[in-house]
Amino acid sequence: MRSARGAEQPRDPPHGARLGVVRSFVDQATETEALQFALHHAVAAVGGLGGVVHLTGPWEGSEPRLVVVDGLPEAEARGFHERIVGRAGPRPGDGKTDGKHSAPEGGGWVPAPEAAHGGVADHAEVAGVLVVPLATPRRVLGTLSVICLRPPEPAEREPLTEIASVVSERLGRSLSADHVASPPAWPARAHTSPLSEAVRSVSVGSWDWNIRTGELRYDVQATRVLGMEPHETVVRIGSWVDLVHPDDLPWVMADTEEAIRTRSLYGVEYRIRRPDGTTGWVQSRGRVIPGDDGRPGHLVGTVWDTTRTRVARDAVDDALRHMTDGFLAVDSEWRIMFVNAEADRALGPVPATGDRLLWDLPAGRAPGFEDACRRAVAENTPAGVDLRPSADGRWYHLRLVPVPQGLTVYSTDITEARRRDAERERAARESAEQSAHIARLTGALAEAITKEDVVRATAEHVLRPFGAARMAIITLAGGSAGVVGSLGYSAGEPAALWAQGEGASPLTDTAGSRVPLFLGSPAEYRRRYPRSAGTMTGVGDRSWAFLPLVVSGRVTGCCLLAFPVQDAPRSADRSVLAALCGLIAQALERARLYDAEHERAQELQRGLLPQHLPTVPAVDTAACYLPADRRLDIGGDWYDVIPLSAERAALVIGDVMGHGLSEAATMGRLRTAVRTLSELELPPDEILTHLNDLVSELGDDFYATCLYAVYDPTSRMCDFASAGHLPPVVVRPDGTAHVPRVPANAPLGAATPPFDVLRAEVPDGSLLALFTDGLVEARGHDIDDSVDRFTRLLAASARRDDRDDAPTAEDGGLDALCDALVTSLTATLRNRRDDAALLLARTHALTSENVAVWPLSAEATAASRAREMIRGQLTRWGLEDLVMTTELVVSELVANVVRHAQEPVTLRLLRGRSLVCEVSDGSLTTPHVRRAADTDEGGRGLQLVSALTHRWGARYSVAGKTIWTEQPLPEDQAP
Repeated sequence: MRSARGAEQPRDPPHGARLGVVRSFVDQATETEALQFALHHAVAAVGGLGGVVHLTGPWEGSEPRLVVVDGLPEAEARGFHERIVGRAGPRPGDGKTDGKHSAPEGGGWVPAPEAAHGGVADHAEVAGVLVVPLATPRRVLGTLSVICLRPPEPAEREPLTEIASVVSERLGRSLSADHVASPPAWPARAHTSPLSEAVRSVSVGSWDWNIRTGELRYDVQATRVLGMEPHETVVRIGSWVDLVHPDDLPWVMADTEEAIRTRSLYGVEYRIRRPDGTTGWVQSRGRVIPGDDGRPGHLVGTVWDTTRTRVARDAVDDALRHMTDGFLAVDSEWRIMFVNAEADRALGPVPATGDRLLWDLPAGRAPGFEDACRRAVAENTPAGVDLRPSADGRWYHLRLVPVPQGLTVYSTDITEARRRDAERERAARESAEQSAHIARLTGALAEAITKEDVVRATAEHVLRPFGAARMAIITLAGGSAGVVGSLGYSAGEPAALWAQGEGASPLTDTAGSRVPLFLGSPAEYRRRYPRSAGTMTGVGDRSWAFLPLVVSGRVTGCCLLAFPVQDAPRSADRSVLAALCGLIAQALERARLYDAEHERAQELQRGLLPQHLPTVPAVDTAACYLPADRRLDIGGDWYDVIPLSAERAALVIGDVMGHGLSEAATMGRLRTAVRTLSELELPPDEILTHLNDLVSELGDDFYATCLYAVYDPTSRMCDFASAGHLPPVVVRPDGTAHVPRVPANAPLGAATPPFDVLRAEVPDGSLLALFTDGLVEARGHDIDDSVDRFTRLLAASARRDDRDDAPTAEDGGLDALCDALVTSLTATLRNRRDDAALLLARTHALTSENVAVWPLSAEATAASRAREMIRGQLTRWGLEDLVMTTELVVSELVANVVRHAQEPVTLRLLRGRSLVCEVSDGSLTTPHVRRAADTDEGGRGLQLVSALTHRWGARYSVAGKTIWTEQPLPEDQAP
């Protein structure tokens, strides 16, 4: 109890602040604590001496009971109870406040003369007692009284009224609340006798309360349950009220009043304070017995001890309330029956009053939650759902477990788990993306052929994945640095990092240590390498990585990466970059070796294929070669144009099976053999026969195809001989194209001579196309369809080339046509796997004005007649300067024929790029140049011919042989 207050009271704080403090406290405190706290602030609000709180019972004849005292000794408090407050309170039994001594609305004032009595009044001048009712809409619960030293002003009474209203509201909630989960029990003192424990556990007592007289009767078992003496079987109702715990008294009285008023079954579980000082739980059940007048007369029932059951139940409730996970229980109508603090925080807040429906919570309005709950109950199957019910962004996993007549919800905060999962997923995703980038980089580096390919692949697959802004690949050789390629740097900027003379640089340190160097900030760069810091730190870069390129134990260069942020790259990325620089170094080394091999291959290819096709008056030519492997510009396909006698031209194309250095060497041998055999003026079939023998001697694994064509501009005829090669395509001057039916024969190395020859007329101005199968053959394409497409494409291109505005051969027309054909065909045949060659030739025939033919007889006068005809023809052509020389040559050739050969004899004179003189006869004897002795009369004729002409030779046919000579024409005399 508190001691009496003095007359001087401390200055009261602002009324609004006090009322807020009272409201916030009573909402969280028990009923007794709430009454004590409110009374203390009520006394302070009016500057009173002390105060008391009384509660009334709902039954007839019940008197207000003193439950709380503040500022007074207990004896003084009871004196005020007996003399003043009892008369000032509401009239018992009627539940109203309009009795004779009831307090007026807003509080009643009892003056001092009525309140004066011995005790406190003897030591303090008491002005009176201010009494305020504690009431709910249903009934008056009691009074709150303050003993005042002076009459309070009306404004001073208002705080007291409002405090009483707050307390009444708190008690009203307690009366309407579900008291199944009341505060935990105070365990009873342990009994030493097991028998008494057994008796207590099964004892059920009965009672009978006369509502009108207030008499209460117990049987012996009831007194044992309530802790009373066995002889106390008849008592007043007040003794029972004294047993009820103060915190439970308001709602116990309310439930009792409700049962009497409605005459319904009575059932209440509450705590009692036994006379021996122990506290326990009991449960009472009963019913109302009406009197003769029909009004409630008796309330009879039973009572038994529920302490152990309640303690066990409260232990479960306590465990649920304080468990780290949230727990919430709803009934079959989805009303919340139980919720612990964690569930209230996660899913709530849960309202203290009202229907408390689950769907009214923030979690209940989350998408999918209501459907999941209803489905779990309907299917009677536990379910789970993840949701984020509150605005704080936290995630919860809700375990929905159906139970009889309801549903329980267990909530677990999974925010951190989801964050960790998200981080793991992000790390896994970044790792997968990085692995994919590394895989793509590895694939790109594996396919890279040149150094430029390596730089391009590095820039594409390293810059963006690792967040770099600029890069450069620098090679180190011979004490100097060179930039292979860069992105974002000027040409010589990275190479300038190589320190010359004294001082260190990032490149020299990286090359010397063979360990990646990372500079995390411009300040670090300036501190370690001040010489190059000005150049490298002034362009927006904030961190750098220098990765050594090491191959076979030697440093070949460095890969420089610049980042726009500091402390880049991350530690995890640094190890990846260190591994990648090894791949880059290997790729650069392969590119270097490729460049060297490619250069050698190009030199070999240039030596094996004609660098420039010879100028032949009979044909204009153009050719191109496409290797099968761009990494090695060399293969077994070849072509050639060989000038022959009588202004003829040999067009040759061939294909050694396979591609590579070995095939290129074989191709070189075959091309040399073809040129040698062509110089011997052998016919096409004999040339192929000799080539077949040559290939057969190389081994069983060597095969080749060849197409050999000889075009004669004087007759406009062309002889075709093929050894397993595709036939040519001929486009006539009118634009029509056709494929001559050249006998295919077997490839070289597998053929059995003789080779069949096709002789076909090729009009002047026709276009011949000789090509290898690599140009028209590809996987997934029919070769016949490809040849037909090539034929149509060639015809269309040739028609465009023949237009007036088309480029001429001298302007590169055939070369342009050749490139266009190859580009179009290779774009269509993307799966081409073989090297290809294309040779185009446009024919030019010799007109009759440039050809003269005379038959001769094998007589002694034949030479004289020949000189006469030669003299006249050269004069008509305006070649008088060549008359004497030509006469001497013809005289020697005709004289040899007359002496050694046989008829028929023919003399032919051709004016083309040179002056050709031919003497033909029916003999197959071969002329030989021999050294004549000083005494020999003959043997000097062919020596004279060789001295007077540019070149001479002999060719053979089925009709005999022809000896020919060539003399150059004056520059202004060419036709």
